[in-house]
Amino acid sequence: MSAGNRKVKQRLLQALVQLPEEKAEMLADFAEFLAGRQEALPLQTPKLLPRSPEETVVQAMKRLSASYPMLDKARLLNETSMLMSQHVMQGRCATEVIEELEAVFMQHYQSYREGGR
Repeated sequence: MSAGNRKVKQRLLQALVQLPEEKAEMLADFAEFLAGRQEALPLQTPKLLPRSPEETVVQAMKRLSASYPMLDKARLLNETSMLMSQHVMQGRCATEVIEELEAVFMQHYQSYREGGR
């Protein structure tokens, strides 16, 4: 550890002992967040699984989720649930919905590649 790092560490420790527990936790969380930003994870590529001719919308969701494991499913939830309900509640054609689901996953993958993980 360099002399500069030792000084920073000492300053952080002095500040840490003066903080109430809740704020100390916040400081630790923030430090972990900053440390995590330094380690850029390598981009993952999708492992596109084949689409079966008889695939249902639910099966397509499972296939696409398995094909794009790097994507945050919570970010996909709004768009995918809307498409699923169009199919179930409004009777929209499964093939159309599956094609749109594939496009949604591809768009989210493009965003992931551009750094919008």
